Amino acid sequence: MKNSKYRYYFFLLILTFNFSISQSNFFEEFENLIVDEEPILLPEKMIFTQKILWGEKGLFRKTGISNLTIENREKELIVREKMLKAHQIIGYITFAGMIYQGILGGKMYNGDYSVYDTHKKLGKIVTASYFTGAGLSLFTPPPLVSREKEGINNIKLHKILANVHIPAMIVTNIYSDKQHESNKYREIHKNAAYTAVASYTLAMITIILDF
Repeated sequence: MKNSKYRYYFFLLILTFNFSISQSNFFEEFENLIVDEEPILLPEKMIFTQKILWGEKGLFRKTGISNLTIENREKELIVREKMLKAHQIIGYITFAGMIYQGILGGKMYNGDYSVYDTHKKLGKIVTASYFTGAGLSLFTPPPLVSREKEGINNIKLHKILANVHIPAMIVTNIYSDKQHESNKYREIHKNAAYTAVASYTLAMITIILDF
């Protein structure tokens, strides 16, 4: 019982550090986690990509890579923080690449094909950074508790917009090489690219805002 008490205070001390990109208050979360001094280690709601790896019956639990214990959840929260920070940094890099890519694409549509090679190479870099950033967000360990709020808020809008720019990016890449085959494919590529950039820009704005 004494060891359990020390463990309780040790876990409370660990949770005082900022593990999330939004810098949420872990003292408040900790109160929600404790039920008869037994911590709830996973949130009620997780996205399916998190469940696949980090769920109670996820791949990492079944293989023993990360068993569902207090100690491992502490480590996972640190991993979560680093992954989300990397996601944010890569997001800014991807955004800058998208803007420059759009400038080059505009020149090509106006008949300047001297930038074609640069446009194509940059497209591959932007695609790689985009899906790397997306993967860091989708497969990050889950938070301590679900922070979903009722109504519309910045996090929900961020997720909704992700459902727009992810398929838009996929379509953009599918028709990247096909756009020279016909004007139809060129228009699909252009419209998909503009949709991806617009929705991605809005997604970045919503995550900066807090409402």
